[in-house]
Amino acid sequence: MPSGREEDRPPPITTVERSGGSSVVFALVALALILAIGFFYMTNERRGDRQADKVTQAAGSVDDAARVVGDAAKNAADTLRDGN
Repeated sequence: MPSGREEDRPPPITTVERSGGSSVVFALVALALILAIGFFYMTNERRGDRQADKVTQAAGSVDDAARVVGDAAKNAADTLRDGN
């Protein structure tokens, strides 16, 4: 008959179960990293397109300014010719 003392009791059995949660977390982190890299490359390409658009607009502005100056010079020449 057991005496009820703690020394006489058998040690409790501990069961260790592995959860699949860590692999799910790893997969989610890997997916988030892949999406972040893809987003970076997509926005970087758009940034390059925007810079090219700005250069094109600047060149167009210079072209427009040259036309205005050319028209003003033509008008001044016509005025001088008609005045003489």
